[in-house]
Amino acid sequence: MAQVKVYGLKEFMKPKQTLLSEVIHSCIIDAFQYPVKKKFHRFFNLEREDFIYPEDRSDRYTIIEISIFEGRSVEAKKMLIKLLFERIYHEAQIDMNDLEITIFETPKHQWGIRGLPGDELQLNYNVNV
Repeated sequence: MAQVKVYGLKEFMKPKQTLLSEVIHSCIIDAFQYPVKKKFHRFFNLEREDFIYPEDRSDRYTIIEISIFEGRSVEAKKMLIKLLFERIYHEAQIDMNDLEITIFETPKHQWGIRGLPGDELQLNYNVNV
């Protein structure tokens, strides 16, 4: 399971939302060997007064938070971060200084999905990559 939240200025983010979703998902698929059809993204398009960030960031400043089950290797998580920086820079023209990524990893038993705790759920993909 990977739940993605993306935060940015509404005026910049809204027109790029579909592109960013596709780029982010491609990175998760490649780094985590994740199923193509498992896509859970939410975009938080913020008004300027609701998004406070340092002066050394531009209006393209974007925060990506990814919540995942425990089990992925350090190498897989680092690969995801590297892929996100590279692809978002090249495909969405967001400078690496304007992108911050956080991966939140929690035990499966702390997730509730389809009426079950995550550790009781039968998955159709491998988490241990």
